[in-house]
Amino acid sequence: MGHIISLLNHKGGVGKTTSTINIGAAMVELGKKVLLIDLDPQANLTLSLGIPRQKITIYESVVGESDLVPYTVREGLDVIPSSLDLSGAEMELINEAGREFILKELFAEVLPDYDFIIIDCPPSLGLLTLNALTCSHQVLIPLQTEFLALQGLTKIKQVIDKVRLRLNKKLELGGVIATMYDQRRVLNRDVVNTIVKYFGDKVFNTYIRDNVALAEAPAQRKDIFTYNKRSPGATDYLNLSKEILQRVQAQEPHSVA
Repeated sequence: MGHIISLLNHKGGVGKTTSTINIGAAMVELGKKVLLIDLDPQANLTLSLGIPRQKITIYESVVGESDLVPYTVREGLDVIPSSLDLSGAEMELINEAGREFILKELFAEVLPDYDFIIIDCPPSLGLLTLNALTCSHQVLIPLQTEFLALQGLTKIKQVIDKVRLRLNKKLELGGVIATMYDQRRVLNRDVVNTIVKYFGDKVFNTYIRDNVALAEAPAQRKDIFTYNKRSPGATDYLNLSKEILQRVQAQEPHSVA
């Protein structure tokens, strides 16, 4: 049975989409079958992987017009693409009964087919994000190692706690990912120390270093492993994904063995 992970941060530009893509690609490198969900109306994940406009996107599925239709990027890696249409979904679903459970119902059909479903949440805490958290086993928080990135962390934790209390008892904070890290910069080191003080061992040991290949890969419509498998970015995401896998297996030993 598949394990569902949401990547969440309501601040933009923290490496959330980059992390979603490359954690998914790293899991494929580790022999897992992965489905990525682009739940952001900006469709950055869809664009970054060069997926052409599809007749069926996550929008059509969320509003009840279609089942999920995965697009295969490469062997082992499928994507449910997004589109700008998704920006109107929250208003369209405002009076829908059980609207927080729409994704959970959609995933029930495809969950047995994948080891991991990884959701790129929108940079907001609205209904789409609530749907992602309601069906997820874990939340990962990508956090840029800059001072302003620390703002709003308390709010994110409050939202996770409320969803766990009211909608999804299984939801856990799976970890915090330090992104765009340069160990030569005192500020980066200080921010990481602050994160560790706040989150303790929830912070992953692997930091995602500031690496030009991670910025170049989306321009070439590729994940980091397809673009440059020998880059520091590929090394970091592979090591991070090994850590994620260890934590998942410790939490649910039989889920992705």
